[in-house]
Amino acid sequence: MADPATLAPAAEPERGTTRDALRAFWADFRRNRGAVIGLAVIALLVLVALLAPLLAPHDPTQQFRDALLMPPAWKPEGQGAYLLGTDALGRDILSRLIFGARYSLLIGLMVVTIALTGGITIGVISGYFGGWVDTVIMRIMDVILAFPSLLLALVLVAILGPGLTNAMVAIALVLQPHFARLARASVMNEKTREYVVAARIAGASNLRLMLRTILPNCLAPLIVQGTLSFSTAILDAAALGFLGLGAQPPTPEWGTMLADAREFILRAPWVVTFPGLAILTTVLAINLCGDGLRDALDPRLKRG
Repeated sequence: MADPATLAPAAEPERGTTRDALRAFWADFRRNRGAVIGLAVIALLVLVALLAPLLAPHDPTQQFRDALLMPPAWKPEGQGAYLLGTDALGRDILSRLIFGARYSLLIGLMVVTIALTGGITIGVISGYFGGWVDTVIMRIMDVILAFPSLLLALVLVAILGPGLTNAMVAIALVLQPHFARLARASVMNEKTREYVVAARIAGASNLRLMLRTILPNCLAPLIVQGTLSFSTAILDAAALGFLGLGAQPPTPEWGTMLADAREFILRAPWVVTFPGLAILTTVLAINLCGDGLRDALDPRLKRG
């Protein structure tokens, strides 16, 4: 009879080199033209956020009292110094949009990081141990999912207090059950595979089985969910900012810009149009990129 310790290496799934895997991934990803366009827009957004102090023509909080509600430069009343016009306080809209990209990326990154970390931890524990542990954890997740996400985020922010940090924490807690349920389902599917059984027979601890053996094979759907949740986080943060519970003035966050400009929507439509377009473009690009990741990472959905 073979030594159990020799079974684990032989039972591990075969994997190519990292370079080959990346080439195969990119070959599948670039077949989706929408995903490539979305990736390009995201890369441009990252570049704009990093170079905001160099690209912005003005300080985003500076008020020009002689240019209140100045229309965009292509209108007869506009000025070249304010390409997209100014808001009711005389602040340059283009500069605020450029700096607002930083807040959007920060919101998405922080929310997804918190939700992904917490959701994976909860989901892996629930799926691996099963039994009463799984029942208790999943019922708690079901209770959270029973509430509309934005309504629950509003309640949490009302408890924690308004502000960008509290808004990100609230949104992350609301999104966490999605990652937990997805991680649980993936772990339950993987834990009965031959390579996991072989590793257990070889004497691997529960922690090693969860983190080193099972989790790496469950990451593909979690990455796709994280990408899509990135756009959800930006939308929810904009909604909270619009309601006055997210980023607080004079922070140049796109949702807050919409909230400040809503009373001028008829006589100065540019103050709401450009922040709205920024949110729309960013969310659409992230969703397109998420679709491409789904196609590239899921063999059943790869395009022929």
